[in-house]
Amino acid sequence: MSQIGRPPCDDAVIAAGRQVEGCPPASKPWVLVAAIIGSSMAFVDGTVVNVALPAIQRELDATAFQAQWVVESYALFLAALLLVGGSIGDRFGRRKVFALGVALFAGASVGCALAGNVQQLIAARAVQGVGGAMLVPGSLALISANFSEKERGKAIGTWSGFSGITAAIGPVIGGFLVDHYSWIWAFLVNVPLALVVLAITAWHVPESRGGQAADAPLDWPGALLATLALGGVVYAFIEAPSQGWGAAPVLAALAIGVAAGIGFVACEMRVRSPMLPLSLFRSSDFSGANLLTLLLYAALGGGLYFFPLNLIQVQGYSATAAGGALLPFILILFALSRWTGQLADQVGARLPLVVGPAIAAAGFALFAVPGTGASYWTGFFPAVVVLGLGMAITIAPLTTTVMNAVGTEAAGVASGVNNAVSRVAAVLAIAVFGLLMAWAFGARLDAGLQQLAAPPDVVEFLAGQRARLAEAALPPGVEGAAAEALREQVRAAYVSGFRWIMLASAGLALLSALSAWLLIGKVDPGKEKRAF
Repeated sequence: MSQIGRPPCDDAVIAAGRQVEGCPPASKPWVLVAAIIGSSMAFVDGTVVNVALPAIQRELDATAFQAQWVVESYALFLAALLLVGGSIGDRFGRRKVFALGVALFAGASVGCALAGNVQQLIAARAVQGVGGAMLVPGSLALISANFSEKERGKAIGTWSGFSGITAAIGPVIGGFLVDHYSWIWAFLVNVPLALVVLAITAWHVPESRGGQAADAPLDWPGALLATLALGGVVYAFIEAPSQGWGAAPVLAALAIGVAAGIGFVACEMRVRSPMLPLSLFRSSDFSGANLLTLLLYAALGGGLYFFPLNLIQVQGYSATAAGGALLPFILILFALSRWTGQLADQVGARLPLVVGPAIAAAGFALFAVPGTGASYWTGFFPAVVVLGLGMAITIAPLTTTVMNAVGTEAAGVASGVNNAVSRVAAVLAIAVFGLLMAWAFGARLDAGLQQLAAPPDVVEFLAGQRARLAEAALPPGVEGAAAEALREQVRAAYVSGFRWIMLASAGLALLSALSAWLLIGKVDPGKEKRAF
């Protein structure tokens, strides 16, 4: 799943925002309801789609790499445009941009449901991502703008609580809809929610503008270059397994991505109001926190993208059961969030930011243990619990570190940057891990077919099915014990790839712990004098 649990610093984005006077007391509960439902739409959609992917892949006759694009097209535009999306709200009106984002998200959801092939679905998901880039920062900004600093603690607590509930039940409901109706309902469920949000926003949410970005020029060049950079690199890694690294489109996409990335950095150094202020990274704590975020959330987003696919396509779970498999993870985050925040206050942020990712690394390693036919309670549940504990220890101190690393005036921008980094990490990791899965799957399948002494025509047929991974079809006419033996080899090949991915995720988590040890909590004598 591309985004499990809320990204880091969501609460900090709200807390650091500026209130705009003029919200009547009677409207404040409605503002909170609109923000909760709106942000939940975008968050739940990002997790429910992963549960629906096997059904989408099967019914639209898509390859595993096309299924990756169903997730990546949404996540790519959301990550690349998230920071500029918040600036648009400050400039043109938070309520207006939030409502436009909700409407665009809902319209694209209908487009997803009506898609007749996987290419149309990918395009509609990209439009969803654009809507999400306006909707997500808009929902957080509405709370900041309409609640005073004294009221925000309670508002953030309410928002966080309901977000935790939707995080827990969203994938389960989505799985139920997939099992009992169709995958299209994973998208259509957004429509009535959007209509409710739009009605509340029109009648009860006051308009507001302002903030640091209100009078500053929008960083459209930065947004374009960020999208090209992410898109080029992601395209290269997703398409390389099927087209080959020597293919002209792959090499061209990689070149464009790298060039755009370099151009993005150069642009952000020169524009008046950059979407990514590079001066923030002069702080060792801020750099360390974002490096930790990049590594750890790459492991989380990239590794857990393949988890529901393993459960459904290999282990034989229903979509509902797969949606509920990470419930313990969400509940642990929710239950321990207050305690871990107090822990950071007592012992400082550095120790939890070393210990938490190290525990998460152990959780990822445990995911690599189960084979085919594994029981959830003995095979996957321990890994989910350990991973949840590690992330729970990490998130609150990470938010604290980001907030404390810069001055008060830059806290909101810094929190938004860290939030965006977590989403970029997942986008890149899913693409790279897809390449790792393709390599490991192919190697293990070749070995399994050789062990079975499969006939050349069977080997040739399955070679053409590799792009479907665990959904690979069997040769016509192969039945009974022979068919079951081939299916077992396909399942074992997917598990082999899954193990490589989880071990790679464990390595990334350990590297994130090392980055905290080396960079966070060091003396930064120029911090108080530095003007961000």
